[in-house]
Amino acid sequence: MNVISLFCGCGGLDRGFENAGFNVIWANDNDKNIKETYELNHPKTELHINSISNIKSGDIPDDIVGLIGGPPCQSWSAAGNGLGIDDPRGALFYEYIRVLKDKKPLFFLAENVKGILSKKHEKSLNKIINLLDDAGYEISVELVNSANYEVPQKRERVIIVGYRKKSLLPKFKLPNKILPRITVRDAIGDLHKIKP
Repeated sequence: MNVISLFCGCGGLDRGFENAGFNVIWANDNDKNIKETYELNHPKTELHINSISNIKSGDIPDDIVGLIGGPPCQSWSAAGNGLGIDDPRGALFYEYIRVLKDKKPLFFLAENVKGILSKKHEKSLNKIINLLDDAGYEISVELVNSANYEVPQKRERVIIVGYRKKSLLPKFKLPNKILPRITVRDAIGDLHKIKP
C-alpha cells in the first residue's frame, strides 16, 4: 500500500503510516533542514526538497493508494498571522488539492492546527472542503487531541480524511475508546537510568 507525503517535515506523520503498514514511497518538503533527519528515519523514501508549487504532478509517482500531509499551519494558527488561505503558505492547501486531483488516490489525510476551525476561517475551510468534495471524495473533519491516544502531550489537531466516492469504504470515525492519558514522567521518566 503505497502513499506519498506532502509537507512531510521530518516525517512524524509518515512514521505513523509506516507503523500501520503503508509504504511512503515519495515525500516532499520545502525545508532543506529536515533532509538529514527525514532520510535517517525514512531511508527507503524518495525525498524531494522543493516547493510543491515547483513540482509537476507528472513527476510524482502514480502507483499509490493514499496521499498524506500537513499543509503549512502558520496561516491558520492562533499564534500565526491569521490570514488563512490569503497567506501564501495557507494557499499551499490548493497545491495539496492539485496533486490529489491529478493522482486520484483511494484516500487522503490532511492534518492542520485547531485554528483552521475558527470562525474567522470558516469560509476558507468550507471552500477547501468543497474543493475536496468536487475532486471526488467523501470528507470527514475531526478534531483530535493526542493526549487521548497515549501521547504525553496535549496537542489538538484537525484531521481531514477523504475516501474516493463510491469506493465502498466506511466513513472515517475516531475510535470510540479514548486511551488512558499518560504523563511525560510515565513516558520517559526512566531515562535517567540509561547510561550514556
